[in-house]
Amino acid sequence: MAQTQTTPDTTPGTPETGRRPSAGAVLARALRGNLRQYGMLVALALIVLLFQFWTGGILLQPLNITNLIQQNGYILILAIGMMIVIIAGHIDLSVGSLAAFVGAAAAVMMVKHHAPWPVALAAALLIGALAGAWQGFWIAYLGIPSFIVTLAGMLLFRGGTQILLQGQTVAPFPKGFQNISSGFLPAVGPHTNYHNLTLLLGLAVLAVAILQEVRGRRRAASYGLEPLPAGLFLLKLGAITAAVVVFTLLLASYHGVPIVLLILGVLLVGFGYVMRNSILGRHTYAIGGNEAAARLSGVKSKRVVFLAFVNMGVLAALAGLVFAARLNAGTPQAGINFELEAIAAAFIGGASASGGVGTVLGAIIGGLVLGVLNNGMSLVGVGTDYQQVIKGLVLLAAVGFDVYNKRKAGS
Repeated sequence: MAQTQTTPDTTPGTPETGRRPSAGAVLARALRGNLRQYGMLVALALIVLLFQFWTGGILLQPLNITNLIQQNGYILILAIGMMIVIIAGHIDLSVGSLAAFVGAAAAVMMVKHHAPWPVALAAALLIGALAGAWQGFWIAYLGIPSFIVTLAGMLLFRGGTQILLQGQTVAPFPKGFQNISSGFLPAVGPHTNYHNLTLLLGLAVLAVAILQEVRGRRRAASYGLEPLPAGLFLLKLGAITAAVVVFTLLLASYHGVPIVLLILGVLLVGFGYVMRNSILGRHTYAIGGNEAAARLSGVKSKRVVFLAFVNMGVLAALAGLVFAARLNAGTPQAGINFELEAIAAAFIGGASASGGVGTVLGAIIGGLVLGVLNNGMSLVGVGTDYQQVIKGLVLLAAVGFDVYNKRKAGS
């Protein structure tokens, strides 16, 4: 019987040819594999450069950078939780109302009942966890669509906020609680033109980032994967070094690292590790990609979805506390449209509408894109009506880009 002859793959760098791939081929392959994330990084850089030029250099002033972080901290916190929920194949419309409810509860505890602010903070986070567990139970174990459950939660928590505050603003808060949003790392060491502790922290972050890149490159080589050529790898390290150094010097030349940035850093590292390396993270991706197949593979899908909503409840509570601390008040109007900003940040940052795709870093990048757009357009005097139009077009473009990539891959 005649045997069918197969034609070996002649793509540069395949084992059949024995040729090493060119730097351009490797770079192109890396870009294709991370198209959404790299695309959003490039888009963020271009937006920053545009508004830096347009505002006459105001955008990257140390004071404005600090304001940008503090003004968008609560949205970035929400975006992390929303990204995980979307990866699992669900959505949460209640986070804005839950953030307002938790902020109101903390305000009542501290102002009306004179509870110490650490006690109020812990109780508020527990309220968020219980609210997330309540919604997660209906979604995971009773099978009610997350859209319906969280829509009901949005109404429930918004009404609860009005009941707690009785339609009035409750203020002021203790100074320690306000520092959650508006505080900075303390100044230590000799007096210089820069914040010493921020410089040390920046050096530590840079060392860890470079170490992670080197370890990742070695790990890829040990698994037989194709690493970036040495020249491109050094270029990548140079770009990371330049970004960290510039950002550190900008913060150190003002009051230093804001407390809310430390909170974001801990969340980014912690949830990034969980989603990349833990069993729970891998199961979350598996459920979002194909829940039926994940269940057949032994994944406890109900438990994973339940925990995703508990986590979202805690992060919504934390975002509500940060927002309340920034306002120095609990107000019935807090949290309006927060859920839309968080969802937009997640999708702009690379989440897929069908689930199973996205990263925690992508959520931060998407939130920063929206934050820089808001800040830059306000600095140049663009009206809020046009700002909404522009943000809507950016969101549509990001999701359209995702759909285009999927159709291209499918064809």
